[in-house]
Amino acid sequence: MDSDLRRAAVMTLAEIGRSDDWRDRADAGHSLAVFAETREALEPLLGLVLDPRDTFVTRRTAEGLLRRRDRAGLTIVASALAVANDNHADWIHTAIVDVLSIFSDDLDEALRLCEEMAGDTDDRVALGARLLHESLAQIDPVLRSS
Repeated sequence: MDSDLRRAAVMTLAEIGRSDDWRDRADAGHSLAVFAETREALEPLLGLVLDPRDTFVTRRTAEGLLRRRDRAGLTIVASALAVANDNHADWIHTAIVDVLSIFSDDLDEALRLCEEMAGDTDDRVALGARLLHESLAQIDPVLRSS
């Protein structure tokens, strides 16, 4: 896809993410997660994971980021987890379990990425990666690879 179109999509979703309607914000967060690797999506995604008005937005955005199963998504979740209040942290943990408790391969890869991210030069990412790793380490996946 053309980079200008991707940037326009991010800007549009970021605008929807500022809606007064929690459903719009939740949809924007979930959709914006697709663009998590772009610089322009970082701040809107962090804001939606830590949505001050509705934790459903937190959960839906975190789920979208975690479903990417990559460093970009995990980095944003870890950054949010590092500064989340207890209520937001609970809903982020719910998303973690919902997304990463099925396949052992997905869980193992997330654990590996968190170990790498724990050494990040950004203290917020490093702290969040350690917290995320602790949460992931408690999961017993439903399906294990043979």
